[in-house]
Amino acid sequence: MAMKESGIEWVGLIPDTWSVIPNKYVMHKEKNLCEKWTGEDVMSLTMNGVIVRDLQNPTGKMPATFDGYQYIEDGDLLMCLFDIDVTPRCVGKVMHDGVTSPAYSNFKIHDNASRDYFYYYYLMVDNTKELLHLAKNLRHSFTEEQLGQLKIPMPPLFEQQAIADYLDETCSKIDEIIAEAKASIDEYKELKQSVIFEAVTKGLDKNVKMKDSGVEWIGNIPSSWQLRKLKTFTVMISKGTTPKDMSNVKTALYCVRYLKSENIKNNHLDIVPEFYITEETHNELSRSKLNCNDILFVIAGASIGKVAIMDENLLPANTNQANAFIRIKDEFMDSIEYLWMLLQSVIVKEVINRYSVQSAQPNISMENLGNIKLPYPLSKRERNNIMNYLREKIDAIDFLIAEKESLINELEAYKKSLIYEVVTGKRRVV
Repeated sequence: MAMKESGIEWVGLIPDTWSVIPNKYVMHKEKNLCEKWTGEDVMSLTMNGVIVRDLQNPTGKMPATFDGYQYIEDGDLLMCLFDIDVTPRCVGKVMHDGVTSPAYSNFKIHDNASRDYFYYYYLMVDNTKELLHLAKNLRHSFTEEQLGQLKIPMPPLFEQQAIADYLDETCSKIDEIIAEAKASIDEYKELKQSVIFEAVTKGLDKNVKMKDSGVEWIGNIPSSWQLRKLKTFTVMISKGTTPKDMSNVKTALYCVRYLKSENIKNNHLDIVPEFYITEETHNELSRSKLNCNDILFVIAGASIGKVAIMDENLLPANTNQANAFIRIKDEFMDSIEYLWMLLQSVIVKEVINRYSVQSAQPNISMENLGNIKLPYPLSKRERNNIMNYLREKIDAIDFLIAEKESLINELEAYKKSLIYEVVTGKRRVV
């Protein structure tokens, strides 16, 4: 197979039977505005393609009206040419008619080109954000004129379609395996929650005498256990504050870690993304200064209920208003890990469902958080036995989850590599 230089830095070598032409010769932008919306499907560009929005149960921003949206048709190529640095997916195939935001750029494909091939080509470009270095303005946007001047590889039309068909079939198989792996992860996470719930509400002895807890979502608990409100374990339960300014880079001035709800992942603290405030701001927000072993609990937003224990290595630190911090009394310090496990169990999910305030975002008050009732074994030995059991079980489940996540990452990387090799002709499919 003879190859030649394409002259396109992110493409490299292409088959010598292919040509290189400006993008404007294979597609052009059309914007046909809908003066009055009459119930057409409303479409959005997402990581899962161009999808029909569920207007009955909307997610994300909703405009006051869809008047002024633009018509799009099956066979078009929809692109987002602004904020390309932060937009997760900038290209998608339009699979049926509808309307979409006029902020998108809608392209009609010429007769000499396959829409599906150029979808995969620009998906490859989007996977590595190759156009980002060419978008010099503040919003990292690209004009249709700039796009039109971009040089692109141009296989013969029959080969374009063969490439698209091959990638449709192969990527579909990869996506099926990824979907199965994600479903397995969800099952493992449910299993983990079930294991935790069973251990912290029923204990490990299946023959122990039980009693009614009096709490519907807890059910029976061992007769020797107590049911105690969270606040009886605590010195204080408070929440963070929004600072006047912060930085996502640590400097000599911005040197105090500032933790948001997105820093709690899988019920542990994660320093990514990073946020920092000044020591002066930290002192001004003195009531939300964090201590080692404070339990952080997300009280608002989509990740409500996530929980983590404050690590001494991350101090000094402060937190925002979406996080509560629970400071445990000295006499219960040996129960920190046990309480952390209790709080991440499905008990709290039930409490959140019942007591969180359903506004624009769900949130739970400090009073309701403090009044959460938790089953508590009085025996330190029993608590330790439960924790040892859970560590072993959870480690085993987390290992299985990590294996599936690794498989997903490998398949995603392989799919991107495959798309690159095929759309640039380095792997021939005809």
